Amino acid sequence: MFNTYLNFNGNCAEAFRFYERCFGGKIEFLQTFGESPMKDSVQPDQYGLVMHVTLNVDGDALMGSDAPPERYEKPQGMYVSIAPKTFEAGERIFKELSAGGKVEMPFQKTFWAAGFGMTEDRFGIPWMVNCEFPVAT
Repeated sequence: MFNTYLNFNGNCAEAFRFYERCFGGKIEFLQTFGESPMKDSVQPDQYGLVMHVTLNVDGDALMGSDAPPERYEKPQGMYVSIAPKTFEAGERIFKELSAGGKVEMPFQKTFWAAGFGMTEDRFGIPWMVNCEFPVAT
């Protein structure tokens, strides 16, 4: 079993509130460093950083945290791939994810998918939105 865990540079809470709305999920847990038993191991200016957050979307978990500023690295060499059930849902999600970000491949029909697109959202997270064709029975 795989779960995606995203690191942010101080804007994890904002990103996950956006993802909660965009994907229609529910944040099940969010704790800052200042609210945790680890409070004494971080500087006071880091108390508001997210130590851990879990977003549930239809039984799938998307998790994340704010990396300590000296340890944050921009994601590269990977994408978070999502598979909306319909072209319309994929198009809506892609538009929301790409707003304020950077589109790498516009959302469109391809030979392998009813709709596919690649974008980096405004939080620096790279996404692939892939609406596969229905399987013939």
